[in-house]
Amino acid sequence: MTGRVFFPPVQPLVMGIVNVTPDSFSDGGRFRDASAAIAHARSLVAQGADIIDVGGESSRPGAEPVSESEEMHRVLPVIEALAGEVRVSVDTTKPAVATAAIEAGATIVNDITSSLHPVAASRGVGWVAMHMQGRPQTMQTRPRYHDVVAEVVDFLVQRALTARADGVAEVWVDPGIGFGKTSHHNWTLLAELDRLVATGWPVTVGTSRKSFLGSALASADATPNPTAVDDRLEGSVATATHAAVAGAAMVRVHDVAATVGAMRAVAA
Repeated sequence: MTGRVFFPPVQPLVMGIVNVTPDSFSDGGRFRDASAAIAHARSLVAQGADIIDVGGESSRPGAEPVSESEEMHRVLPVIEALAGEVRVSVDTTKPAVATAAIEAGATIVNDITSSLHPVAASRGVGWVAMHMQGRPQTMQTRPRYHDVVAEVVDFLVQRALTARADGVAEVWVDPGIGFGKTSHHNWTLLAELDRLVATGWPVTVGTSRKSFLGSALASADATPNPTAVDDRLEGSVATATHAAVAGAAMVRVHDVAATVGAMRAVAA
């Protein structure tokens, strides 16, 4: 038998997703009210989430941006309520929102644009750099790569090095599954995730409920249409488990309880 299987020495962190939005691809509108979002976040903590990622602007394909004031109105009450109970991340693309969220208690900036490291550096918080080709409005319009793994790895390493040089002590890298990638690109990145892990930067992966899983599950069931968003649990947990075995240090998910159980099994 050739090769080896890598088992992480510690249990990967689980980041629970809380979308305080009307239009996110999964659960959009369910938690747009602050009280509902706070209650949902607390339920995710009870299920074992290590971090709660609070977002007030959808980044689904085709999503339209919202104003700084509206985004702050959505996320700040939620962050303020949770900050004393669990570690909180803010999922934003705007420096002003990131700054306000940190003042409210967030200690990680989850950044799909990979541009907010100056905010993280100046405020002494963690930063997740994600790879995205294009922007949400256009990213799924014929994304192209010569070598998707090499291009994503090179981009993230450069972003991470820049952030570290600017003073960010806690840097995470995320290959951006579904952000300017075809299904083939997504599966290739997952299959070769060890190449990103090998760079030494802690890797976070988010596959939860994404459309490429709906297509794969439909194909497995021999059905013509992608599996509905809420019926992608098996694919979400399977890909999170694969990421953990490949060495990812954190997974970002909607279905916390099932994922926490899978991460415990991986760590064992």
